[in-house]
Amino acid sequence: MSRSRRSFLQAGSAAIVSGVLPSGFSRTAQAGGGERVRVGIIGRTGKGDYGHAVDVAFTKLPNVDIVALADEDENGRAAGQQRTRAKRVYADFREMLAKEKLDVVAICQRWIDQHHEMILAAAEAGCHVYMEKPFCRTLAECDSAVEALKKRTLKLGIAHSSQYSPVLDVVKSLIGNGEIGDVLELRGRGKEDHRGGGEDLWVLGSHIFGLMRSLAGGNATSCTARVTHQGRAVTKADVVAGPEGIGPLAGDNVQARYSFPSGAYGHFGSRRGMAGRPARFAIQVFGSKGIIEVESGYLTKAYLLRDSSWSPGRSGRSWEPVTSAGVGRPEPRTDGTYEGGHIAAIKDLIDSIKQDRPTRCSAEDCRSIIEMISAVFESHRVGGPIALPMATRVNPLTLMA
Repeated sequence: MSRSRRSFLQAGSAAIVSGVLPSGFSRTAQAGGGERVRVGIIGRTGKGDYGHAVDVAFTKLPNVDIVALADEDENGRAAGQQRTRAKRVYADFREMLAKEKLDVVAICQRWIDQHHEMILAAAEAGCHVYMEKPFCRTLAECDSAVEALKKRTLKLGIAHSSQYSPVLDVVKSLIGNGEIGDVLELRGRGKEDHRGGGEDLWVLGSHIFGLMRSLAGGNATSCTARVTHQGRAVTKADVVAGPEGIGPLAGDNVQARYSFPSGAYGHFGSRRGMAGRPARFAIQVFGSKGIIEVESGYLTKAYLLRDSSWSPGRSGRSWEPVTSAGVGRPEPRTDGTYEGGHIAAIKDLIDSIKQDRPTRCSAEDCRSIIEMISAVFESHRVGGPIALPMATRVNPLTLMA
């Protein structure tokens, strides 16, 4: 081991004891030294598995060593090691974190019942985090995770792939340059398949809310929502255990309205069994001069309508494709896969560590997305609008009378 690397590790160890890590990697030198990023993978076979192949995405990056992998399932552990060529495997992620010197921990599973516990454990071990979404189950868990990472100056990236999209950058530029005028409304919908309603809100609404915040220019300040089941308002009797570790869940029809500081309003809707072909899973931004539509995804599809009436049937205007190259230009990139989104997000995380800057979807951003989800059930519970940030930090459905 070189003297510079040993000195950095000693300084990092001292900082961990004091509860504050230096900016940059905790285990390796910062940019420029040629050191490799040491990664630990956490999966849960049968309980969210490895998400959308989060583990494999790390194998496609240069300067990354997958040092270890943890999975409580023996067969899943063996398969994970074969996919990633992890040097060592563990049945318990806590043991892995205690024994290995890691820079980044990948929390891969879709189920979120252990997301909070794993984030805290990674932070305690001095590790930055890349993880599958959603972030955590409650705002109380989000608060705890944000504080644990902040205390140790650690970064977090998450698989909200739209946030890393070069197409999103173009769309934000178009809006910022006034191409559609003043933003008046933002309308998003989930996939509205068999998960429509409360589950859709959690699993896919998080993507829409990430886009809504990005395109509205900040956090929502209030929410008014109604949640129904089979046509009637949800009550305590309708609350069930949600899938994928979500926790208490209810509703097959969700309708929500948000206000933003700019004066724009956001809308989200999802009704079970109402999926269209193609799906309506996207967000539309309505401005005084036109509309921009953005689908969820990394190299996402987007469209511009220069029409203040919002009605091509009346105006005769046509939708124009928007790509990473601009309006009406063919898409020059070929990395528009789910894996491409992971790779872009992981690169952003590594760069943010080296540059000591926020990631494009930070832990604080993740908390704000979860707040927009939680606010739907809280507004329904109290029967009216609620201010954001929310005072209630537990799952509102646990407080239903």
